[in-house]
Amino acid sequence: MLKVLVPLDGSPNALRALRHTMAEYQRHHELELHLLNVQPHLSRHIARFVSRHDRDAWHRERAEAAMTGARALLDRAGVPYQVHWAAGDRAHEICRHAERLGAHHIVMGTARKNSITRMLEDSVTHRVLEGAPVPVEVVAGEAVSRLERWGVPAGALAAAGGLLWLALE
Repeated sequence: MLKVLVPLDGSPNALRALRHTMAEYQRHHELELHLLNVQPHLSRHIARFVSRHDRDAWHRERAEAAMTGARALLDRAGVPYQVHWAAGDRAHEICRHAERLGAHHIVMGTARKNSITRMLEDSVTHRVLEGAPVPVEVVAGEAVSRLERWGVPAGALAAAGGLLWLALE
């Protein structure tokens, strides 16, 4: 049985990757689906005032909420799955769980972004591609908004222009 890890964050792109995996399951019933949600750690300034038990309960509750739509989709389709959650760095935890579970591959969704935006932002998808111990299948989602498509490069150019102006002063 081939194990497939599907990281979910509740976004439409993650659900698109899950639907892709479900279609794969319909063709080949020998797939074992593992859903994973990774919650970011709380700031140490906040964490010191909250007990570990309460932090874990809060992370678990947020993970359950993020996976509610995906679980409903799988239940309606009759596709068996297992649920996992973790707290920490998303890319690191996805790679760690893939290795721990003995996953055959990872299927994850991502937004369509231009190369400048991908270069400037810290992309979980990019870091998983770099660090995964197994193949990663990336399912492209919807195109980004006009603001993201033009705003980020324009902001980068404005920042570069500002630095150039300061350097010339």
